[in-house]
Amino acid sequence: MNLSAFSITALPRLVFGAGRLAELPQLISEFGQHVLLVTGGRSFRQSVRWTALVQALEQRAITHDSFVVAGEPSPEMVDAAVRQFHGAGIAVLIGIGGGSVLDAAKAIAGLLPSGNSVLDHLEDVGRGIPYTGPSLPFIAVPTTAGTGSEATKNAVLSRRGPDGFKKSFRHDTLMARVALVDPELLAGCPRHLMAAQGMDAFTQLLESYVSLRANPYTDALAWSGLEAVAGGFWAAVEGGDAEEAAAGRAAMAYAALLSGITLAQVGLGSVHGLAQPLGSLFPVPHGVACGTMVADATAINVQALGERAPQSPALAKYARVGRLLSGEAGLSDVAARQALVVTLKSWCARLELPRLGHFGITADDIPAIVAASRNNSMKSNPIVLTDEEIAAIVRQRL
Repeated sequence: MNLSAFSITALPRLVFGAGRLAELPQLISEFGQHVLLVTGGRSFRQSVRWTALVQALEQRAITHDSFVVAGEPSPEMVDAAVRQFHGAGIAVLIGIGGGSVLDAAKAIAGLLPSGNSVLDHLEDVGRGIPYTGPSLPFIAVPTTAGTGSEATKNAVLSRRGPDGFKKSFRHDTLMARVALVDPELLAGCPRHLMAAQGMDAFTQLLESYVSLRANPYTDALAWSGLEAVAGGFWAAVEGGDAEEAAAGRAAMAYAALLSGITLAQVGLGSVHGLAQPLGSLFPVPHGVACGTMVADATAINVQALGERAPQSPALAKYARVGRLLSGEAGLSDVAARQALVVTLKSWCARLELPRLGHFGITADDIPAIVAASRNNSMKSNPIVLTDEEIAAIVRQRL
């Protein structure tokens, strides 16, 4: 095996398995006796798990404050939390929720020691002041299986509208000290959310697998995650209390975790390059953007690679994923890549993912979307796409 050089950045301590939420109070106590709990506004706080957690903290004499994240986090939301809790003696911060909650919690943890505004450090749109830390100890507890934010060093913040943006506050010190992934927290997740989140995790795995920066380490993790998606996605989406559904949720929680690890190491691709302006300029949920575009983006990547970079290792990787998802191990590379696109289109239809036109996007919006898509994610796409190729992805999903 001819191995090229690569580097892997720090990862959290990983705590994975059904029922492991019960270990959270002990983990908190390892960092201090005053915790800030950052959560979403409804599902977790209205569950028996919230009551049990608060009681367990009280039994350990751990005091707590709490902050609610409603919707996607903005710089203003993060700054408000920092103003509220700076100087309050917070020793450790816990994020319990979906990707938006974890991103907000990560940013708050990074800024509480200094009390600075996140706009001092937000990439591209901030004041350009280098962030050097320190960050408070942060424990990430995902309740969805999509973004993999529990294993990344960036907090994605956004403003929506004509001048909107989705940008990252990013630094190695923002990485969670612990990622506690309990698949039981996915039980009861609505079908449409499980579908969108799952397609986000799948897209992150696929894009990191074929990334220009991919390496044998991330390939192994991405492939393991893709196998988990192939085996568990539909059982998780259909849900229920049966053993098969629980196994599916565990598979997707694992896949999402791995997708966060791999994207943090080697980047993503054209789908996420486009998802950024779609989510900031229009009300397109991130997972929906990924799920509705991944088939057409894959087809265009494959075509461009075949025409301009036929020796690219990404072509063989796309074929391998095509055999995995189609279940047809004997397909030729060309047929397997076709099968991958066909399978992903069938998934999109079966999940009833809306087209982009559903969100008010028209052909007139395409130039602005393309212009805003040349971000960090697009830089690791397996081939540089032309503006027309990027536009074609959007046009085909209007």
